[in-house]
Amino acid sequence: MTDQYTLAFDSGADPSTARVGGKCAGLLTMTRCGVPVPPGFAVTTDAFDAVLDGGGLRAEIGSVLAGLDPSDTADTERRAAEVRGLITGRPVPPPVATAVTAAYRVLGAAGDVPVSVRSSAEMEDLPAISFAGQYDTYLGVRGADAVVDAVRRCWASLWTARAITYRAARGVPELGLSMAVGVQAMVDARTAGVALTVNPADGDPSKIVIDAAWGLGDPVVSGGTTPDNYVVDKVLLVPVKTTLSPIHHELVLAPDGHGLVRRAVEDARRRQACLAPAEITAVAELAKRVERHYGCPQDIEWAIACDAALLPDGGPRVLLLQARSETFWSRRPRARAAVVPGAGVSSIADTMLGLGTLPT
Repeated sequence: MTDQYTLAFDSGADPSTARVGGKCAGLLTMTRCGVPVPPGFAVTTDAFDAVLDGGGLRAEIGSVLAGLDPSDTADTERRAAEVRGLITGRPVPPPVATAVTAAYRVLGAAGDVPVSVRSSAEMEDLPAISFAGQYDTYLGVRGADAVVDAVRRCWASLWTARAITYRAARGVPELGLSMAVGVQAMVDARTAGVALTVNPADGDPSKIVIDAAWGLGDPVVSGGTTPDNYVVDKVLLVPVKTTLSPIHHELVLAPDGHGLVRRAVEDARRRQACLAPAEITAVAELAKRVERHYGCPQDIEWAIACDAALLPDGGPRVLLLQARSETFWSRRPRARAAVVPGAGVSSIADTMLGLGTLPT
């Protein structure tokens, strides 16, 4: 479903970062490319602008923040809380609430499927400036009214004291800010985590590094658990180093679908690897596919559902939850390795290109 205020991930529309933010633009793009992405939709920046501009709210926010000195921590916290209260205290305009409710009901026959609600600001997840983790995420949200409220709280999180200070330090003006929000069906994950298409330890682009844990991936993303770690050869797609960690607790959907619960992992599973060999390969293939599309190192979140079906080739089905450009090693210049002419791989390459002679 697509209208002024919502845009379905599977709409086939050409994503505009200015309208759906970086996070949702990536999910729209990956869905259109045939990558398995849980269904969902973007609440566009048009909806945000309708809320802030329709009743003069933007001007009120500007008045609260006028003359702010971000180095004054206490005052920044006070003003940020006041701005968030202005947003959460206003009803969402009926046309926006109606559009969000209609798009949400498309996700499940009963109209109450559990979803994640995540910020997708235009300047979020950029290669040069990353706002990852700055804004709010709500997991296990169920029911149309709860989804509309979570979207509103995501908008409000644009003005946490931390986000205001971060923008000020990087010269990002407060005037004209906007935010889209992603609403995505929750995966009842058996295993989930992250994968980077460059080794974060040393910047090696020939490796894919996977962190995995039982249950939902939020504890991996937030650093709340020590995950299993797999360093995978990017060409062969097999692990060259595996580090297993005993995972004592997992985060899962609550039995009634409202919110999440943290539960103990039984002893037998605690001693097992979170990923089987075929699953390691499947996660690495997914990460490599996303990198190939964007042409630069990627940082992805993924999940394998408890009831995941096998693909036609017999491999496990891994779902992409989000993708962003890797922002640390990608900005560092890489030293060009010196190669002795006529030696090793150089000799083979020259021969294949017709620059050398075959050995006799």
